[in-house]
Parts: sequence; structure tokens; C-alpha cells
Amino acid sequence: MAPSRAGAGAKRVARWLAAPLLAMAAAAWSQQPPALSLPIECEAGRTCLIQNYFDHGRGQGARDYRCGFLTYEGHRGIDIRVTDSDWARRGVPVLAAAAGRVRAVRDGMPDISVLIAGKEQVAGREAGNAVVIDHGEGWHTQYAHLRRGSVTVQRGAAVERGQTLGLVGLSGNTEFPHLHFEVRYQRKPVDLFVGLEPGAPCGPGKQPLWRFEALAALQYVDTGLLDAGISGRLPSVIAGSVDRERTGRFTAASPTVIFWVQIFGARADDYEEARLLAPGGQVIAEQSGRIGRNLAQWLVYVGRPRGNGEWQDGVYRGEYRLFRGNGGREILSIVRETRIGS
Repeated sequence: MAPSRAGAGAKRVARWLAAPLLAMAAAAWSQQPPALSLPIECEAGRTCLIQNYFDHGRGQGARDYRCGFLTYEGHRGIDIRVTDSDWARRGVPVLAAAAGRVRAVRDGMPDISVLIAGKEQVAGREAGNAVVIDHGEGWHTQYAHLRRGSVTVQRGAAVERGQTLGLVGLSGNTEFPHLHFEVRYQRKPVDLFVGLEPGAPCGPGKQPLWRFEALAALQYVDTGLLDAGISGRLPSVIAGSVDRERTGRFTAASPTVIFWVQIFGARADDYEEARLLAPGGQVIAEQSGRIGRNLAQWLVYVGRPRGNGEWQDGVYRGEYRLFRGNGGREILSIVRETRIGS
């Protein structure tokens, strides 16, 4: 039986309606990003942390996705910092956050702070040694500031999620060893914590680009500890971190005893207290006061010279506390101890 004219017309209308719906569905599907894993082999919150986030300030001053200041003007990715300097020297693997194909590679740039090399030496190569991966449908990830000679992939190679691409380095426009990780969709940078569809103000987006386990590990922390210790000399800062080898251990013959703390995310008007106690609990050095301005990182230390003879045997204890707000809410409490003698 031949279809009726009404039935044929209905089918034409259905096909006419289906075409744009299918096109819309295809477009929506093409926007689906690859769910991204942590792009570095470290334990977030213990051996690494996010030092800088994506900047949402839009020319009105730097602002991260939580309306904090852990970013800087024009930053279009995240900076994952390795907090253990010894571990960083040994080599921290950078990993492909999702499967894809290598689109671009650069290697051979030296590992040196831009404060020493100068920005003119990295002009046009600010990312340093880097890898860019094409994940299809307009999505790309970039892994920047890698260690010279550590890149393990070539342009055009297929890579799997979790595959090693290189090691965290100090190449390009950077002052401390870290991984700059950036995502782009259709050539435009996208905040990993926001995605394509923003959520509530000062919060994550409706569909962040991270896999669930990575997002859970990367909880937003606005202020925290980078490192702390008791040493025999003033802390020596190299490439943004306290170099424990140059700073030296505290021994009975050390000329001084120093308790030092390096934190990130200090805010203007925060109040800090630091003190150093000798065996038996006697306070031998202390200081306190307010922090004058917002600081991405901050180093404070207290100490005293040895004097005649050697240091007394026993446990030396450093204590640091940071308070915020009108009520003086304690947000950091750090203790370090070291022993001289048996």
C-alpha cells in the first residue's frame, strides 16, 4: 500500500527536524573534553601542589577561579610545583593526562631560572622544553618547562594516558621547577576547574575537565606550607625553594641555629608568630608581626649564634603559627624538631 500524502509529509517534517537536532548533538559531542588525569607523578598536597591557577581577572587584576589571588595576570593554565627539592633533583615524571597524538615537541633549552637567564633569552619560547598533545575534536593539552634532554616522545607519536612525556624542569620563562599544564579547545585556553560551562561565582564549573580522582586530590588550598626546617645556617633559596644542601644540617658545632618556614598564599594583614626553643623549653629566638601584602610565597626565619662552646645536647624545637581575619583564626601551625647528641 502506498503511503498517504499526510504520512509522507509527516516523514519529511520529521527528517527536516532531525537534521538540525543531529547536527546539534554532533556539535555537543565534539565539545566533550577528554577527562584528564593528574599530569605529574606526585602526591597532591604532600609532594606537590598548585602554586598558580588560571587567571579570570580579565584585565581587572589577577583572580583565580575561587576569587583568590593564587595566579598572575594573563596566566592560562595551572602551575604544579614539586615541594620536595631533593625529589625534584632526582626527576619527577610528567605524564600524558589523556590518550592522544603528539602535535609538537621542543627540547634542548637549559634549566635555569629566568631571573638569571633574562626574559630576552626565552622570548618566543616561554614554555621552554614542552610537549603538546592533540586529543581530537579541537582539544589539546600542553606540558611546559620540562627538563632539558628528558622529553621521551616525538611529533606524530600516539601516546596513552599516564605515559611519561619527560621530567619536571626549569626551562623557559620560570623562576622555580614546576609543570605548567594548559588545556585549549578550538585554540582557546580553558580553565581545568571550570570547563566550558561556568558554575556559581567563585566556584568550579558545571563540568570540570578533571577525572573524579584527580579533582578530589586537587582540593583548593589558598594558604599552605612549602617547606620548613631547623638548620645550621641561614636558608639558601635557589630557584624559589630552600636548598637544604647549601643551608646545611644543624650540629653541635654549627655557628648558628635557624628555624625557617616557607609558605605560599600569605595575605596582607595576616599575623605570624615564629619561635625557636632550646632543650628544656627555653625560648632562644622569636619574632611576630603582620604581613604587609599578599605574597605568592613567603620565607620567615628566627635564630641565634652559638657563642662560646658547642650547642647543648637535646631536642631543639621550632614553632610557627599564622592567623587570619579580625578574629585571629589560626590557619597554619607548623612544628619542626631536631636532636643533638644521644
